[in-house]
Amino acid sequence: MKSENAIEALLALGQETRLAAYRLLVEHEPHGLPSGEIAAQLGANASTVSRHLAQLERANLLRSWREQRQIMYAINHDGTEQLLRFLTEDCCRVHHGPHRSASRTAPRRKSTRRREPARVR
Repeated sequence: MKSENAIEALLALGQETRLAAYRLLVEHEPHGLPSGEIAAQLGANASTVSRHLAQLERANLLRSWREQRQIMYAINHDGTEQLLRFLTEDCCRVHHGPHRSASRTAPRRKSTRRREPARVR
């Protein structure tokens, strides 16, 4: 995934109604929900929710299809997996060089607490 695509997906999720719609659809996998039901469950205007769903679909996070007179929406697993893979691409790699985090490179401090000598009985 290119940075531009990841930014588009993150911007799509960075709005309260779109994030709520995405999370609602996660709960209703794999069948998805009709757009009217999504709007009803979110307590939002249907046309507004349709625009939000379209933006999530353009960001490759949702997929849609028609069933009779309803437009159904569900999570696009490929797009979601690509975004997660992009975000975690460098996770858990061992970094050797100047870009290591401070917590890994900070030297251990010696304890300033005095140790009591061992008592012999």
